[in-house]
Amino acid sequence: MSFFQTLTAATAGEQRALFAVPQITDGLAGAISRETYLAYLAQAYHHVRHTVPLMRLAQGRMDRAHSHFRRALDDYIAEETGHEHWILSDIDNAGGDSEAAAAAGASPATAAMVAYAYDSVGKDNPMGLFGMIYALEGTSIALASHGASALAGALGLGPECFRYLTSHGALDQDHMVFFQGLMETVDDPADQAAIIAVARRIFVLFGELFRTIPHDRSLSHAL
Repeated sequence: MSFFQTLTAATAGEQRALFAVPQITDGLAGAISRETYLAYLAQAYHHVRHTVPLMRLAQGRMDRAHSHFRRALDDYIAEETGHEHWILSDIDNAGGDSEAAAAAGASPATAAMVAYAYDSVGKDNPMGLFGMIYALEGTSIALASHGASALAGALGLGPECFRYLTSHGALDQDHMVFFQGLMETVDDPADQAAIIAVARRIFVLFGELFRTIPHDRSLSHAL
């Protein structure tokens, strides 16, 4: 079994639990309100804006033996730079207030996920960052490929309200192919363990982030 297959199998339970969160299941069905969508975007902003800093932190802590992974992060950084601004535009285009969303700060659940990411990358094994990438990009692909179109139809919002979801999802599909190949080159057991541990924890924390987003489940029964 390749390491990517091992990673997928080792985190399958946590991934299933994440996709059972009502805010996600209903979102994928287009059964959430505009207010819930805006609340999701606000929290997305408050974790996505840390993506590039976390990647730079990981790069800075990787030694020469990990130069291959440092170079790979250059590509990720180039692709991820500025995505938080897409989210702010989506908020405004969907009728929200991006300045207020940014000023309000992260929810406790979002802050906990971001803090864990900084601790794992900055204090433990920086290769654990790839566990975060696996968890977040895998989730965004599902949200983009299913949720965006369902929400657009249900909420009557145009494509200008979904740039982050649709564009990020398209990019992440390419990233995941690249990621799979990259993971096949991870042969250090300590690095593999760190990636798996972080992926598991991020799946759990991401689930908590979604659970704290205000959502009226009665909307899902109205379909």
